[in-house]
Amino acid sequence: MHESDYDKIHLAIMAIDAAARKINVPKTELYDRLNKQNLVHNRLIGMYDVLHTQSLDFVADDIIETLHNYETENAI
Repeated sequence: MHESDYDKIHLAIMAIDAAARKINVPKTELYDRLNKQNLVHNRLIGMYDVLHTQSLDFVADDIIETLHNYETENAI
């Protein structure tokens, strides 16, 4: 595995863990919800270059808000 791939996956894992704790849901549930909206790949991994410069708290809040927006939009 290429080192940058490891870094991207590491950020995604840390962000999912932090976000799950913030909204008090199991990590697996949050991962499934993010994956259903394709946000693990498109947001956490795809935007690594921008997100890794931010605090973990910011990234967790960002992914929570983004997931909420996607789930709300797709529920309509």
